[in-house]
Amino acid sequence: MINTIEKLNENIAARTKDLQDKLSGADGKRHIVLCGGTGCLSNHSREIAEKFNEVLAAKGVADKVTVNLVGCFGFCSQGPFVKIYPEDTLYRLVKIEDVEEIVESDICGGVVVDRLLYVEPGSGEKVSKQDDINFYKKQRRVALHGCGVINPEDINEALGMGAFQGLKRALSMSRQEVIDEVLASGIRGRGGAGFPSGRKWQFAYNSQGDEKYVVCNGDEGDPGAFMDRSILEGNPLGVIEGMMIAGYAIGASNGYFYVRAEYPIAVNRLRIAIKQAKEVGLLGENILGSGFSFDCHLRLGAGAFVCGEETALLNSIEGKRGMPRPRPPFPAVKGLWGKPTIINNVETLACVPYILREGAAKFASVGTEKSKGTKVFALGGKVNNVGLVEVPMGTTLRELIYDIGGGIPGGKKFKAIQTGGPSGGCLTEEFLDEPIDFDNLVAKGSMMGSGGAIVMDEDNCMVDVAKFYMEFICDESCGKCTPCRIGTKRMLEILTRITEGKGTMKDLDDLEDLSRTVKTNSLCALGQTASNPITSTLSHFRDEYIAHIVDKKCPAHVCKSMMQYVIDPEKCIGCGKCAKGCPGECITRTDYIAPGHKLASMTIDTAKCVKCGACISNCRFGAIEKR
Repeated sequence: MINTIEKLNENIAARTKDLQDKLSGADGKRHIVLCGGTGCLSNHSREIAEKFNEVLAAKGVADKVTVNLVGCFGFCSQGPFVKIYPEDTLYRLVKIEDVEEIVESDICGGVVVDRLLYVEPGSGEKVSKQDDINFYKKQRRVALHGCGVINPEDINEALGMGAFQGLKRALSMSRQEVIDEVLASGIRGRGGAGFPSGRKWQFAYNSQGDEKYVVCNGDEGDPGAFMDRSILEGNPLGVIEGMMIAGYAIGASNGYFYVRAEYPIAVNRLRIAIKQAKEVGLLGENILGSGFSFDCHLRLGAGAFVCGEETALLNSIEGKRGMPRPRPPFPAVKGLWGKPTIINNVETLACVPYILREGAAKFASVGTEKSKGTKVFALGGKVNNVGLVEVPMGTTLRELIYDIGGGIPGGKKFKAIQTGGPSGGCLTEEFLDEPIDFDNLVAKGSMMGSGGAIVMDEDNCMVDVAKFYMEFICDESCGKCTPCRIGTKRMLEILTRITEGKGTMKDLDDLEDLSRTVKTNSLCALGQTASNPITSTLSHFRDEYIAHIVDKKCPAHVCKSMMQYVIDPEKCIGCGKCAKGCPGECITRTDYIAPGHKLASMTIDTAKCVKCGACISNCRFGAIEKR
């Protein structure tokens, strides 16, 4: 049992040495770790680990090599990953059939498997070590501390990575001193609004109540966002420690994790971490002999996006329908079961142990004047390096997209980046050199949000993008307030008309009027920010809206009602592969006379064509195009 500060110090010292020996090879063994995040597990990383154990046993070296799953490496487009310590060799896109070669060549023979190394797109250079890859060079891991290094189901490895050192320091301070430290760090909530976390804690500390609560918001619902999930999968004890520090600071003895049920791996690892912490005495009564008692509870969300709003989340935990409450009173005064409550998201709580462990000044030394520390982004869409990145606040969009993200695939032209998910807006090329921080993104017509960042290229239709997000908002509106329930539906109807070639110029005025009305009068942030994708695309891409309305054309050839598939007879050789793959049987062979010889060609019956794109995929000669 770790029931005193002295016992904790002893355990931390021993576990730190164990982990350092493992990473450096001082323990005399080789260590194989595989990415155990959801993305890589879906690509068979668990089966690859089992294959490693099987092959190592067959080669007679199982006693000299360990195999473990760790948290997300972040570089999702290159997974599954396998890393070998102490050499720190990183293999990417590993398949089950590659295991025997890795064991034979690297583990037994000491020769790196060259073909599985990452290749930098620009230089063509093969890179064997993670920190030498451009994707990682500008990153700085605070919230993602330990992810991709430790086994998230082993509390000993977490202790070796610094777990509970922040709590240990917090327990040596008064509650107000802990809050002052968080205030001094300048950390703002990473869940979207960017409210200063220390001020929220101060409000709850000052509120009177016989019981107080800490709630971790893990209801991550933005399309393309997976930051919170990856943190919980990679280092759940770090988030638990952050919750405990928050509980100590405001005088709470119970914390609730609210995590969506669609995250089964994160939920399972969180349960394991809570169980292990209780078993060693780091959760429960009289923690470390300090007199502070704290327990963690887990509640699963059913996937309602609106439950990411803090008061709707509280209703859901209480067993009520997940709908927002009017404010004031704010949760810090009257929250869970009417008691003072602080609600922080996963990433915010994951940063708290760092602030207490390393000091507020070190955290505040990174970032901008009003946005301190780092921010985790889920970088996706039309970008070469898709994945999870943590960068200092103030990093520019250009650095995020081109230096870390590796630029746009296929030499396509960058068009926009959507930040902040459905609640955010689209930023264009003119903003690429703008620093990323809370206030600057809002000033430019978007927002930080929870950290989704979707890159779009010249092939994206911005009217269709706005329609996609409005469809999502309409589906997820709880319906409690009329402006959101009805207003978002009317905006979607207008966008649908425009993408079908039935829009009028008056529709643009109506969209702007509705956007203002819904933003001003909605009860919660879901409705208040619902129109952001519309207002930002209207601002930067009004010409595309006009092309849909006046010319009845989609410049990006995305909106099916205004698009045709056409075969160029000069390029077509009449092979018929397009016709064989056509589900609508709308492609037929025709003959025509070209100068000097007769050719066969194919023709598409545009009246029957369903515009599925199968013909383009099957044509090897680029003879079919969208118009």
